[in-house]
Amino acid sequence: MLQLLNDEYYMQLAIQLAEGATGQTGINPVVGCVLVKEGRIVGMGAHLKRGTPHAEIHALQMAGEEAEGSTAYVTLEPCSHHGQTPPCSDRLIKEKVKRVVVGCSDPNPLVAGTGIAKLRNHGIEVDVGLLEKEARQLNEVFNKFIMTRRPFVTLKTASTLDGKIASRTGDSKWITNAQSRGYVHTLRHRNQAIMVGIGTVLSDDPLLTTRLDIPGLHPIRVIVDSDLRLPLDAQVVVDRSAETLVLTTAEADQTKRQELDAAGVTVLDCGAGPQVNLTRAMELLGEREISSILLEGGGRLNGSMLELGLIDKLLMFFAPKIVGGGSLAPDNFQFPGFELMKDAIHLERTLVKQFGEDICIAGYPLYRNEV
Repeated sequence: MLQLLNDEYYMQLAIQLAEGATGQTGINPVVGCVLVKEGRIVGMGAHLKRGTPHAEIHALQMAGEEAEGSTAYVTLEPCSHHGQTPPCSDRLIKEKVKRVVVGCSDPNPLVAGTGIAKLRNHGIEVDVGLLEKEARQLNEVFNKFIMTRRPFVTLKTASTLDGKIASRTGDSKWITNAQSRGYVHTLRHRNQAIMVGIGTVLSDDPLLTTRLDIPGLHPIRVIVDSDLRLPLDAQVVVDRSAETLVLTTAEADQTKRQELDAAGVTVLDCGAGPQVNLTRAMELLGEREISSILLEGGGRLNGSMLELGLIDKLLMFFAPKIVGGGSLAPDNFQFPGFELMKDAIHLERTLVKQFGEDICIAGYPLYRNEV
């Protein structure tokens, strides 16, 4: 029992190290590693950026000669293939680590158990599955992208208790409080891209950047705009602090396309039209190695993405306000809907968190074809 408690303590520390780098690693997983020898932590590390050393290498470099005979706690199975960096399993073997405790196996077909097998074949004791749920949760984005090559989409909405994202006059500043809005900027830092519809740009002219007390990473800005109505003087066009992509159709105006291109905006054709093919859009964004998207759309875009089964996770913020307005006030989701309640999209693994007086409900949609 004492050994188990010690193992959990060090694995939890490795998980915290990995979590701190969320949003920094691109299409790579976030990974943490802790090296322990004779009851002392001798090395720690996290994977910080794609193409740079992995967590195990940082920890081994810190440990130096004390790595020999140590136990390595690593949140994800050490890699066994040559990518942009050498295999971590080879380095653990070279440094004569005695034991490796792994949070979860790697779903990447290039690894998928081979790292664990290589360590065992070289006489290293390997235990797999400690705090597996927590370790796997760290990489829900990576786990989807590596298997499907499509981005993990997190929908964020902010509404009143009666589900309105604006008043009947279109006023939406501000529904939620400063604490909720601050957390949303953390979410922007943690996602590679932020996606909105052209309606949001036309009504709010947002920057769609990350604004935190400590500077954060700006996501790629993705605008869904079937008719290329994006003004050339919009902030997402003239501001160069982040890349802007516009999703449109082959029917869109060629002159406007050239003007946007000249302004530094990348325009992607997503189907023949007249509306953007959102499924094709996810494929194209995946091809550009965008693995995570924060969707901050209006009701129509939210409804279309949900109806197509393209949303992986929902974060729904509710302020303790009631604004009314009926059909004149926009809702969180606008789509034809279901005739029967039993067909409704159900959220599983739900969590509730409070930000001051605001409440955030997080969950994962269970679509009918998954039941």
